[in-house]
Amino acid sequence: MNRSLEKTHVRLLARDLLRLSPSPSDPTSFSLGSASVSRAETVGTVVSCDLTPKFLKFAVDDGTGCVTCMLWLNHLTSSYFSRWKPSTVSLVARAARDQAVKVRIGHVARVRGRITSYRGALQITVTVVVMERDPNAEILHWLECLTLARRCYRLVCN
Repeated sequence: MNRSLEKTHVRLLARDLLRLSPSPSDPTSFSLGSASVSRAETVGTVVSCDLTPKFLKFAVDDGTGCVTCMLWLNHLTSSYFSRWKPSTVSLVARAARDQAVKVRIGHVARVRGRITSYRGALQITVTVVVMERDPNAEILHWLECLTLARRCYRLVCN
């Protein structure tokens, strides 16, 4: 049975996200047990940051692994966004820049976005990044991930 969670931001620990395998039939989709996923949410401590004019590349470590995250900042010059209405592109660009300035090493971040592969390594192309203020956010995310893995994603939790 192949269930699709394509339209859902699947909550995953880094360990499980980094174990995803590409779908043979769809390069934008990945296999999670018997389900097909393309979006994820993770929570962890920001352990590295690399800001350029085009993107913010940062890594989030949740204790089970480290996930690379890419927040693109080149909306105004990218050909991909040339089809969009200028007002929409401007809003998206401003939102991305506002999020980028808040990402700091040592702070806990909640990241949502598309699961992508770059040079064979999985990463999250960020849609939203929020710096967590709740000191329990990371452990609550762990508990939710373990419960979802067992009940919904049919993953074995060791």
